[in-house]
Amino acid sequence: MRRTVFDAEHDRFRTAMRAFIDAEVVPGFGRWHAEALVPREFYYRLGELGVLGLEVPTEYGGAGRTSLTYRTVLAEEIARAAVSFGGAGAHTTRCLPLLTSLATVDQRRRWLPGAVTGETMFALAVAEPGTGTDAAGMRTTAPLSADGTEYLLNGSKTYVVGGVHADRVIVCARTAPPRDDDPEYGLTLLVVDATAPGYRLGRALDTVGRTVSDTAELTFTDVRVPATDRLGAPHHGLAALAAQVPLERLSLAIDACAQAKAAIRFARRHTRQRDRSRAPAPFPHTGFELAACRAETDAVEAVVDRAVTAYDRGELTTADAASAALFCTEAAGRVIDRCLRLHGGVGFLATSPIARLCADHRIDRFQGSTGDVVRTLITAESRR
Repeated sequence: MRRTVFDAEHDRFRTAMRAFIDAEVVPGFGRWHAEALVPREFYYRLGELGVLGLEVPTEYGGAGRTSLTYRTVLAEEIARAAVSFGGAGAHTTRCLPLLTSLATVDQRRRWLPGAVTGETMFALAVAEPGTGTDAAGMRTTAPLSADGTEYLLNGSKTYVVGGVHADRVIVCARTAPPRDDDPEYGLTLLVVDATAPGYRLGRALDTVGRTVSDTAELTFTDVRVPATDRLGAPHHGLAALAAQVPLERLSLAIDACAQAKAAIRFARRHTRQRDRSRAPAPFPHTGFELAACRAETDAVEAVVDRAVTAYDRGELTTADAASAALFCTEAAGRVIDRCLRLHGGVGFLATSPIARLCADHRIDRFQGSTGDVVRTLITAESRR
């Protein structure tokens, strides 16, 4: 079936991205995967191609694309080649939406041009060792100085995607005590310069999947953050992050769809080669499995296209995004698993594309919160 969310411009963008990935990413990705890190120069190249600034307004050097369809095309091409753009995903889908929605005009002028070119890579630091993202347990503090000119940041963060190469990090820190009726009060977003005294990059975390995501731990010891680098309103940082959750969950659904389609492509290619060499006729079971995967992926694609259209129109609700993420990530997990089994022993090799895809997808099941959390959100919406 022809997809109606794309037009000729999307086709040109897809062709350009596929050519770039095949020529400049695939040949070196094995080394990147082994080193668990993309080269810092790679982000400059993404900046040259305009990948980092797709949704950034044109006055700051971006392409000004208001539709999420271009990110959908990019996700499909990345998954098709079973590669990764490292911390660029967190930079574009987690950090830039915060900057474009919350930054002042002065902050946009200072930060967005570099974010578009790759000169200033951003990461988001919320989770902490032992407590995760629980607001009540957040211990990183940043009291405001008496003269109101700077925050003094102390604490540590973990699971910071893009943290190794980050030039600036959006840190969620407690700038005031919580209220009895509101444990989230007092949490503020600060944009921290990675070269500031007291800022320390800890160990790079060895992850099961997405090994080139450049995930790290960070510590802050008396880091002075200018008050002019506060992002958004003081003491309401978690609410600002929550406002971006629908986009985060929709991004998970988009990635899941792209990965499921790629898994079918890998399985079809592998089984054709295997069946041609081992049997006089194709194994019927293989065709049945691929047909089932195709049917499930068609449903996932329909959900994603509808959700992206709703997002572009400003109509995507929190429950809509949760429903799309839940269905698409679980369905993609089933498809990827079936396609991996069709590979036999080859699918268990760490260097095989299907194995990378399987490992990379696992975190999508709970990255945007666990299945039980999103089920609760969907249930609450359906009762209204």
